[in-house]
Amino acid sequence: MTFLRNNLLGIFICFLVALPAWLLGQRFPVVGGAVLAILFGMVITSVWREHGTAQPGINWTSKIVLQAAVVLLGFGMNLGVIIKTGIFSLPIILSTITTSLVVAWVLHRWLKISRNTSALIGVGSSICGGSAIAAAAPVVKADSNEIAQSVSVIFLFNALAALLFPLLGHLIGFDTTSGEAFGIFAGTAINDTSSVTAAAATWDSMWDLGTQTLDEAVTVKLTRALAIIPVTLLLALLVAKKQAAQTEGASLSTFSMKRAFPMFILYFVLAAVFTTLCLQIGVSGEVFQPLKELAKFFIVMAMAAIGLNSNIVTLIKSGGKPILLGACCWAGITIVSLLVQHVLGIW
Repeated sequence: MTFLRNNLLGIFICFLVALPAWLLGQRFPVVGGAVLAILFGMVITSVWREHGTAQPGINWTSKIVLQAAVVLLGFGMNLGVIIKTGIFSLPIILSTITTSLVVAWVLHRWLKISRNTSALIGVGSSICGGSAIAAAAPVVKADSNEIAQSVSVIFLFNALAALLFPLLGHLIGFDTTSGEAFGIFAGTAINDTSSVTAAAATWDSMWDLGTQTLDEAVTVKLTRALAIIPVTLLLALLVAKKQAAQTEGASLSTFSMKRAFPMFILYFVLAAVFTTLCLQIGVSGEVFQPLKELAKFFIVMAMAAIGLNSNIVTLIKSGGKPILLGACCWAGITIVSLLVQHVLGIW
């Protein structure tokens, strides 16, 4: 009862902000409910500055609901299919992820962008957009402004990729009789599932390929999403070691892997394993669809809370450098994806 008394109002407000954002996101998937929820939250908080008794619930939603969303995303993973059909794209995926993370790390120092914002943009660009940011944000202990800034940057380049990549694929000579080459390109160089789907479906429509490109792109995208696990664990390790060093001077004697380990990532893995086992014994994938949809709604709801905790003026003033960082990560991923595909003889 104490929990409900302290948090219910804030949770309910986040739900009310998230609901229209979710519905509009369904109608305009390239934009997505997460970005709309952040925008709605920031507009509301620019008028309603003091949240009063709603603040604890808003804070709880931005953290715990965000982690719960990541766990539920595991129910969208069929590890058997990913391992069987996605392994071919693994060299490209590893190359693009490494490129984005290195670019983000280098430019963080050069552009003097906050460490957390750089990490979130790098992870979001390289893995799976908002879902990866949702997984990494609690690990690096990012604040609401850093999360909102990162999601907004990722959205910008998602939308550009969905619009421009089919044209780019045609200009550089991708095979138009098969969806494999462009599907791998979309799945490795575009980070958010909605934009991957939009670009792949456009390519299928352009060349009358049915769902060839879409099927390839989604499988590659799911394979890429599994990188959430090692990347978040690496971030957790780095953050914990840094905190131990700051606490004990140069000594890392207080570092504990058990305390550093983000348990919600373990639950994500268990959810993926459970889903895979169920599918292997004949359970229909439709059984897990409600959980996948709930995961998406929880992300939107958490983004509403983050928007309510964000300062829109600060975000606008500091937006130039994060956008430049996002552009460099996006360009790096695109170029490396094309180069590795070319080396492998895919196009």
